[in-house]
Amino acid sequence: MDCKKTGLLIYKLRKENNMTQADVANELNISDKTISKWERGLGCPDVSLLTELSKLFNVDLNKLLIGDLRPNPYSNGNMKTVDFYSCGNCNNIMFGLNEAEIYCCGRRLEPLNVQSLNGEHNIEVSEIDGAYFLESNHPMTKEHYFSFIAYVVDGGVTILKLYPEQNFEVRIPKQYKMDLYVYCIRDGLFKVKI
Repeated sequence: MDCKKTGLLIYKLRKENNMTQADVANELNISDKTISKWERGLGCPDVSLLTELSKLFNVDLNKLLIGDLRPNPYSNGNMKTVDFYSCGNCNNIMFGLNEAEIYCCGRRLEPLNVQSLNGEHNIEVSEIDGAYFLESNHPMTKEHYFSFIAYVVDGGVTILKLYPEQNFEVRIPKQYKMDLYVYCIRDGLFKVKI
């Protein structure tokens, strides 16, 4: 940890949150002189205070430690750059645009790699009454199942959660220029051709 960089970041975050050194000190149950010392780069926060400091300013602990909150590159919201994430511990599903840093269960998640469908992960797509009907013989057991379907259009992402031991039969609205993805908990993310 670079005390000068971390101290400067604490100073900036304190100002952004319209807090005095005394306000921060009261939240952490320490002396305001300690906050002053940190901000001048004359010392670093004790390890026992880092989590509380991170929560107080609502910043990532790692970014606090390196003293840098450099933003990701600006995104104009192009949904073609969407990345999907799945937590291996709790099966949480997330998505982000433009190199987002996503964390779950205390771990940084990497974007899922998109694969082409293969024999075991085959999905039949048919059109019924202006909608797409998807079905598959893919296993839907607790150890091996499709966890979600996501469809991406110019205006957003819709994620449909699937559960083990249910039939894989899904109806989604037909839309112009739609990308469709399915996620197998064992084998990863697949793009479905429509």
